[in-house]
Amino acid sequence: MKKIIVTLLVASSIFNSCSDYLEEESLSYVPADGTYQTAAGFQMLVNANYAWLKGIYGGDPWLFVAGTDMYAEGRTPEPAGLSQYTQLIPASEGVDQLYTSCYQLIQSVNKTVYYSSITEQASNVPTLVAEARFLRANAYFLLVQTYGGVPIVEENFTLPTLQFNRNSAEEVYTYIIKELEASLAAVGSTAYATSGKVNKKAVNDLLAKVYLTRGYESFGASTDFATAATYADAAISGQGLTVEPSKLFYPGNELNAETIFSVQYDFNSTTTSPTTLGNKQFYYFSSYLGGAETNGSAPLRSYNLCPTAYALNLFKQGDLRWEATFMDVVYEKYYDYFRVADKSDLKIKHFYEPMWYTAADKTAWMTANTSKLATGFIYHDKGTYDAAYTLVKNLDYQTIPVKKFDDPATTTPASTGPVSTRDIIISRLADTYLIAAEAYLKSGNSATGLARLNAVRARAGVADATPAEFNINYILDERGREMLGEYNRWFDLKRTGTLVSRAVQYNYKITSASNFSGNNGAQKILRPIPQTVLDLNQNKDFPQNPAY
Repeated sequence: MKKIIVTLLVASSIFNSCSDYLEEESLSYVPADGTYQTAAGFQMLVNANYAWLKGIYGGDPWLFVAGTDMYAEGRTPEPAGLSQYTQLIPASEGVDQLYTSCYQLIQSVNKTVYYSSITEQASNVPTLVAEARFLRANAYFLLVQTYGGVPIVEENFTLPTLQFNRNSAEEVYTYIIKELEASLAAVGSTAYATSGKVNKKAVNDLLAKVYLTRGYESFGASTDFATAATYADAAISGQGLTVEPSKLFYPGNELNAETIFSVQYDFNSTTTSPTTLGNKQFYYFSSYLGGAETNGSAPLRSYNLCPTAYALNLFKQGDLRWEATFMDVVYEKYYDYFRVADKSDLKIKHFYEPMWYTAADKTAWMTANTSKLATGFIYHDKGTYDAAYTLVKNLDYQTIPVKKFDDPATTTPASTGPVSTRDIIISRLADTYLIAAEAYLKSGNSATGLARLNAVRARAGVADATPAEFNINYILDERGREMLGEYNRWFDLKRTGTLVSRAVQYNYKITSASNFSGNNGAQKILRPIPQTVLDLNQNKDFPQNPAY
């Protein structure tokens, strides 16, 4: 493997960025080298690896979900490059977020691996290193999907370095798999809800996703899809989907039995700056519901990444995920849904009609709830609350709120900052079932794949999909129903080669496939290598992606 040297941007920002989440400092004024050679100091270093996840996932989610079929701009503008592609260039807003934050974590893991051989030795050191290598592999997986080939960096840099070379995407996938195989051999098997640490289930889950994604690449192995299915089943390990949809994302239940891996937050760790620390997941995917003027009765929200008409129409009658995902009934005080146990006396301010309602259903609902309607009550007919409808009517509560990430804790600064201290769930069991469904389909075993998908549908209370329906588009629809607002949609579409067709069909801001047209006849599927990275690199032979 070629010697790879990381950019100054990455090496220097390790110590200067994301101070909101982590500060590396010596214990008792002992130099860092000495600190990390103690058991306590090494544990602190390992904990830092987990903390860097907050820099990857805790900020603006554009690179995970913008510019897809599921979410589109409301009245608050999204970064035009990442959401509409036409204006996407290396200097576009948000392009560098994953690149920088992933390499910050990578450098932290490199330091962990370096000190693991010289620190005070204990029986748990190999396990801690294996956890760190999983985190490094996950960072590289995000990078290679987003930007293509990137530098593979394993050195523990202590000084800024001014040159780096680019590995191919094939080399990066090979490296990721090597790291995960080593991790799988040494991590523990304690349930995640108990330990909160990387375990074998998490590694098997990520290996399944890596092999599945590589299987679509020109350099993928013919066995990749079958291998992905095997790893997915190992992650499932016979565990059924038993948590009710309404409980999966209920505040305080993030570490439920189906959570495989998450970015964990604790309010006590954010008390030094409660209006800036935490994460922004709850801030997006919904309409603006009011800030200071609501006296804390509604969450502060943006008005972008609103559900598209396609996303809303995915849900059919009887699907328990509709009410688990959306706040279709809004009381006079938004948070009363979570804070008031007996809602019989609460007045309803907004109702968002389900997509399957008929005129008779509307009449029946209004009749049944006449005594519960608040002054100024608004009935939102279907077709009047998706993202595109903001072009017609541009008011608060106009698009349907997504409630699955709401943070109703009274300590959440609803009017002073877009932050939450709820965990961000990165991997969960239903996701793994759907990864298995796709892997089995692509490997030629449709029957088993359909069974995995129908396990997800059964838990949602809807009828089984049929063999005639079972294809990639159906899987993407099911992933949309199950995982709306979770940080995977752009990767799902990019992996399956459907990003262009689905974005053009369902995102009202993307009017033509020509939005994706780039230089040299290439399409803007991969994001560009950030301009800041290229500017700081003294190796001017480092190639930009073809479309840019």
